[in-house]
Amino acid sequence: MTAGGYFMPANNSVRDYIDSLPDDRKAAISKIRQTINKNLPKGFKESFGMGMILWSVPHSSYPAGYHCDPKKPLMLMGLSATKGGISMHHLGLYSSTTLLNWFTSEWPKHAVKKLDMGKGCIRFKRVEDVPMSLIGELSTKLTPKAWVEQYESLLNSRPKNR
Repeated sequence: MTAGGYFMPANNSVRDYIDSLPDDRKAAISKIRQTINKNLPKGFKESFGMGMILWSVPHSSYPAGYHCDPKKPLMLMGLSATKGGISMHHLGLYSSTTLLNWFTSEWPKHAVKKLDMGKGCIRFKRVEDVPMSLIGELSTKLTPKAWVEQYESLLNSRPKNR
C-alpha cells in the first residue's frame, strides 16, 4: 500500500514508516518529528495512521474520540512525506482563527519561503524550508484539554441536522 507515493508499513508503526522513506525524507521527517515531540504538551499520543505520523488525544483522556469515527482518537497534528515534499497538518489552525492569525503573522519572522498552506495543512518542499522554531512554538499552543474544548466548541456551533 502507498501513501503519497511512498510505502506504508504493514504494521502501522511510526518507526517502520520513517524507515520506509528515502534518506532525504527520512531525515526531514525525523527532524520535524523530534521538534514536535520536544514541544508538544504532555497527554498527546504519537501513532501512525492515515499514511502519516499522528499526535492525538487518546481515548483514555477523551473517550468520545473523533466525531466522524469515534473508534479513532481525536487527532491534533499529522506529519507525512510525499514525493513532492512534506505535509504537516495542525487541526488547531483549521479550527481557530486566533491560532491561524498568530501562525500566519509569525511565519515571515521565521521563514524565508512563502507560506504554502491549505486550511490546516502546511506544505514544505525541503527540510531547509521548515522553520523549526516556529513549528516548535506552534506545537506548544494547545494542551489536550484545550484542544478538546476547542473541538467540542466547534462541534456545538455547527447547525444541527433535522
